Amino acid sequence: MAVVGRDGLVRTANDALGALLGTDPDLLRDSPAAELAGLREDPRAWSAYREILLGRRDRLLCTRRLRRPGGREMWAEVTVTSLPETHDTLLSVADVTDRRDLRARLRHLRMHDPVTGLPNRSLFFERLAAALAAAARRPEATRRPDATRRPGGVPCPDGVPPPDALPHPDGRPRSGRVGLCYLDLDGFKAVNDTLGHRAGDLLLGAVARRLTECAAPDGHLVARLGGDEFALLVEESAGTEQLVALAAAVQAALTRPFEVAGQRLAVSASIGVVERPAAGTHATELMQAADTTLYWAKADGKARWTLFDPERNAHRMTRQALSNTLRPAVERGEFVLQYQPLVGLGDGVVRGVEALVRWRHPQYGTLAPNRFIGLAEETGAIVPLGRWILATACRQGRRWQLDHPGEPLVVSVNVAVRQVWDSDLVADVAGILAETGLPARLLQLELTESAVMGSAGRPLQQLQALRDMGVAIAIDDFGTGYSNLAYLSRLPVSTLKLDGSFVHGFRAEEHPNPADETIVEALVQLAHRLGLTVTAECVESAEQAERLGRIGCDTGQGWFYSRPVPADRISALLSTGVRP
Repeated sequence: MAVVGRDGLVRTANDALGALLGTDPDLLRDSPAAELAGLREDPRAWSAYREILLGRRDRLLCTRRLRRPGGREMWAEVTVTSLPETHDTLLSVADVTDRRDLRARLRHLRMHDPVTGLPNRSLFFERLAAALAAAARRPEATRRPDATRRPGGVPCPDGVPPPDALPHPDGRPRSGRVGLCYLDLDGFKAVNDTLGHRAGDLLLGAVARRLTECAAPDGHLVARLGGDEFALLVEESAGTEQLVALAAAVQAALTRPFEVAGQRLAVSASIGVVERPAAGTHATELMQAADTTLYWAKADGKARWTLFDPERNAHRMTRQALSNTLRPAVERGEFVLQYQPLVGLGDGVVRGVEALVRWRHPQYGTLAPNRFIGLAEETGAIVPLGRWILATACRQGRRWQLDHPGEPLVVSVNVAVRQVWDSDLVADVAGILAETGLPARLLQLELTESAVMGSAGRPLQQLQALRDMGVAIAIDDFGTGYSNLAYLSRLPVSTLKLDGSFVHGFRAEEHPNPADETIVEALVQLAHRLGLTVTAECVESAEQAERLGRIGCDTGQGWFYSRPVPADRISALLSTGVRP
């Protein structure tokens, strides 16, 4: 300890301070206290110290790095306290080197993975957050190469410019961009399961060493985030090319076999690559993008790197948003039905309509079924949506029956396979027919060929019960699935709807495909022998309609007759007819 006067000079010092500084305490008298305690080296500490000398502040506590005799450095906790009764100041210096070293060791243990020795998830996110925060604080104009950076990006001590004011390690101006390679090992679980966790840990250690070798030339951070997941952080990215080159180097390094526990192991990695401006980017957002991109790499076949694609991600986000709002949209009444006529190929009479659902989304506009039906099936929302479609179509079909009693119009409604499995379809149909008053003979349910393939048990029983009720069953997109004709003899089917891919070959402006016509003709003859009717989909010209009618197709459906239209347009067609 030492007593310091208002002039900043030591008045007296005790033996402990002399021993700490390696000198006689009497020799410290009249020495500038700020230099003894290293306060001049830190502008903030120096300013606070002067405030105390002027009587404007009572106390200062800071940690400084001092040199001991022999050149050895120590960390000292410096306390400066005002003594009002004497107008002097008390300086206290305590050696806290051991305490700091212990804290550093404990922090290292807390922030590093015990298996690989790499920085762990906590340290990775700390470094990532620091890099993003530094970019947010640093205007483009102030990025100047006028200082040096400590190796590894370790925070600089007091008195040294902060990392965001420093240049890139190789002297280039800072880019203000950040990059990330996020990877996990393909098939690592099999190593653990077959060779044991010790072998798995050894493999992780070997992988960590190779990743470190890949990152070492540019000093990138390599971290183990958990399990077999690793990340390489590029704090000052030079662009996408740098990240792609790093990912390729990692792939090449990991393709070399590993010798682990007497076994020669070959592993691969899937890598998600993200690179973007650091300013305005949040750590959570960056990791979500990296996780999504890693998922793409695995979905695309594993053992590869995949670069983040904003357009692909936007599609995924849109898909997720649609998935989350499907059920509420049914309750809010955001869906509407349009109808496309089924027209007799011989006489041009409208025999029926197919109900087609549209989603009037408040954000994305009107969406066709291919944008949301698959999602509805995945989430189970197809059950309430399908029930609404069926009820709405039957209600409209009853209106047409009452308005046009002499022209019976069959309403055809698509049914997803989950409606057959996850709901009591028979009870739903029976209840809706009773509620709307639509005769069962005027309702046709369409199922895809793949949905009815192998039908047995409950699905077959439900289809048979619907047929017994008088409801017609149609196979949609016939010819694109398994095309196992055996099921036609045992399923209660009344109609086959030929997929439009067959009809495309009937276009006059193109070279007709004789095979298409032969196949369609054979299918029509087979269907008629089984007592089934045939509808041709995607009829777009008079030539197609004429040729399909000539080979025996019963009805046609397509833009040649009408696009899908609102219900009132169908009423007009029933009154005026449509062109053959």
